[in-house]
Amino acid sequence: MPELPDIAAYLTALDGKIAGRRLTDVRIANPFLLRSVDPKPDAAVGQAVTGFRRLGKRIAIGFEHDIWFVLHLMIAGRLHWKDAAGAAIPGGKRGMAAFDFENGTLLLTEAGSKKRASLHIVRGGGGLAAHLPPGLEVIDLPLGEFAAALTARNHTLKRALTDPRIFSGIGNAYSDEILHAAKLSPIAMTQKLSEGDIARLHTAVTETLNLWTGRFAAEVAETGWPVKVTAFRPEMAVHGKYGEPCPDCATPVQRIRYATNETNYCPRCQTGGKVLADRALSRLLKSDWPRNIDELEKAGLAGKK
Repeated sequence: MPELPDIAAYLTALDGKIAGRRLTDVRIANPFLLRSVDPKPDAAVGQAVTGFRRLGKRIAIGFEHDIWFVLHLMIAGRLHWKDAAGAAIPGGKRGMAAFDFENGTLLLTEAGSKKRASLHIVRGGGGLAAHLPPGLEVIDLPLGEFAAALTARNHTLKRALTDPRIFSGIGNAYSDEILHAAKLSPIAMTQKLSEGDIARLHTAVTETLNLWTGRFAAEVAETGWPVKVTAFRPEMAVHGKYGEPCPDCATPVQRIRYATNETNYCPRCQTGGKVLADRALSRLLKSDWPRNIDELEKAGLAGKK
């Protein structure tokens, strides 16, 4: 799912392409995408774009008369720009919608069979507020407020960082990167953290998100559009890097798999050498499951599978 840096990149690109431009048509290829009934999409046709907002992991595009299109890309939704006005919507089940402007077309696609991306059309600040996640915006959040939100309930750090009711805009990928930068275990409990741990995490959140937001802004400045929005980047330290060497200590990155996601971490940098139980493998190996880095390497489980 696109997270804060990815959404910021889209907003920067959209500002460069359609700010002040008039919407000439809306074409919905998959009716399930549209989740609201009033106002209708045609209400924005002929209106100029007046602004953009990020609502957590949602993109809001504002038009004259205080009409807003609120897009939630979910896991597999992506935006594409074509300079040709009236560009064709991709065929098959990927193409979801096209938003035509005077100077080109904004296309929305969604990979996979589960169509979860959504478009809500709302009016005014009240309509936008209904889609604003309750979690705090972490960029420029003072340490005291960050600490209070983090420790209000006793959760694992991974869960706390990715819970939109606590913090806004952080998902599976950047939570891994943040925790690696802070040298903290993903399963550490929030109410057992020291003041130093919390301060280090606070710094890691800000620096990691600003780093990636800056990288994507530079990419957009060069290409005009986010080239590839993905949760797996070669520059990442641990996310998606199972079995590869940690950039700080060269220990093979490990993982905890659950449902369709996995948490990646360095056992030397983050867990004091302890290998966290992976639900699938640890159940299979039972008492043979390695408890630390040395046992992991002896068992031949440190690398990729």
